[in-house]
Amino acid sequence: MTETATSSDARFGIDLARTVGELLLGYFRRESLQAEFKPDNSLVTEADIAADEAVARAVGQAYPADVVLSEELSPRYDTEGDSVWVVDPLDGTTNFAAGLQHWGVCLARVVGGFPRTAVLYFPVLDELYVAVEGEGATLNGRKLRVRVPSSARPQGILACCSRTPRLYHLNLPYKIRVLGSSAYGLVAVARGSAALAFETRPKIWDLAAASLVVREAGGVFRALEHQQAEGAAAPFPLRRGLEYAQVSYPVLAAASDDLAAFALEHIEPR
Repeated sequence: MTETATSSDARFGIDLARTVGELLLGYFRRESLQAEFKPDNSLVTEADIAADEAVARAVGQAYPADVVLSEELSPRYDTEGDSVWVVDPLDGTTNFAAGLQHWGVCLARVVGGFPRTAVLYFPVLDELYVAVEGEGATLNGRKLRVRVPSSARPQGILACCSRTPRLYHLNLPYKIRVLGSSAYGLVAVARGSAALAFETRPKIWDLAAASLVVREAGGVFRALEHQQAEGAAAPFPLRRGLEYAQVSYPVLAAASDDLAAFALEHIEPR
């Protein structure tokens, strides 16, 4: 990879994600882990806060002119700055608190309103996903490419969140898997494990990094417009003054345009 701003961003993101991953492993399966529910009924632990603080410090030192938009400490983008680090310091908190392995660190550098660099690290699985706009996506250094179901490979997986069956009727010929991490479900499409991934209420930090990985792996990433909040018609470009903790973006990742169109025809709100 040639020396560019985005490649240096990726190296920084890789080092930071691994560092924060190691920090989180120190809390993982700790019996005394402190946790509580936030107003939206999502879980937050002391590990989430520690990881968010670690990311904020590192970004502040390396990119003093950049803004940090993160789930726990900085959920509102209301300061000047064209470059924003969108951070989920611990995606899959419920899995983490329960001792399950699908959780990770999600980092995306957004420039001009859109993700340009993405790093996701799932420490227990030791899976590192990296994407740079226009340069493709990798998993542990191996090039990623989506896989479209075919007559030779007819089986398919739909990764979704636990709310999906309650909120939507799915008339799709795929087996459902609930992985417990929005980001991991989405990148499952990028790695070819899932044909589709559908998340009903992800926040911007759940999807920013994963969306770029999906696209750079040749996949399709779409927001469902009929379910979006007023004033937030699409996740990107980012909008100043938006309280991102209050905005969800139902999104679909698919291995192809045709598959995305087919899925959208067969996903109906209840």
